[in-house]
Amino acid sequence: MLKIRLRRTGARHQPSYRVVVADSRAARDGAFIDYLGHYNPRTDPPTISIDQEKVKKWIGVGAQPTDSVKQLLYTLSNSEKTESE
Repeated sequence: MLKIRLRRTGARHQPSYRVVVADSRAARDGAFIDYLGHYNPRTDPPTISIDQEKVKKWIGVGAQPTDSVKQLLYTLSNSEKTESE
């Protein structure tokens, strides 16, 4: 099963994350299929940059986002709505 999930990068105590598509059996920081964007919780406000078109494509193929990624996508869609108003 394919998952859209976070892959941790960065030094100790300075995490940043990449949003990737990976096999659910692969290690957290192991092999991945496609890179979709990144998330940095250490900035104020947190930086979220995700390619929405790629996410839609992978969900259409059957990839399931994890709970963390669902929350990021929800936050990203709400911020885009407020910017357009």
